[in-house]
Amino acid sequence: MNKWIIFCALLCLGGCAHRCDNSGSFNSNSEASLSGSPCRAEYLLYQNDMLQAKMLVSTGGNENTELAKAMLQRAARQDQSGEAEFYQAVLLIRDGGASSRSGDLLEQAPKRKHPLAIALLAQQLAVSDPKQAERYRANYAELDVATSGYPSLEQAQNVADGLIAPPVRHIP
Repeated sequence: MNKWIIFCALLCLGGCAHRCDNSGSFNSNSEASLSGSPCRAEYLLYQNDMLQAKMLVSTGGNENTELAKAMLQRAARQDQSGEAEFYQAVLLIRDGGASSRSGDLLEQAPKRKHPLAIALLAQQLAVSDPKQAERYRANYAELDVATSGYPSLEQAQNVADGLIAPPVRHIP
């Protein structure tokens, strides 16, 4: 029995030791040692997916929605900031308004302290649940971006609004 406990403990510890540090804070020595590692490659692909997905979402248009959704779904597996959930919720809101799935995604993003998600929820709940909206405003005020002064809650709400209702393209 003790052998099985030791074996299971070693498996668990081995799994912990294999985790990638994808914080992005690489110094020159660690970057050189990680340049060919699978962890670094996964992190770079995650960053690429998020960058491309954000560009596709911000340009509006429905022609690239499917690609943006696929990239966000893949990026969500590694995302620790709530950013992937926020952009997935934005696409769902654009497709058919607020739904339970978009609400669930929006609720996950503030738990990870994503500023745009917190600002959007504060704005959406201002009429239906003012107390909860005030809590989100207070949460936003505690974020690093808020204490640095950029962007303000109002600016973040404008950005979120712009993502939900992107500018209309004029074709000449």
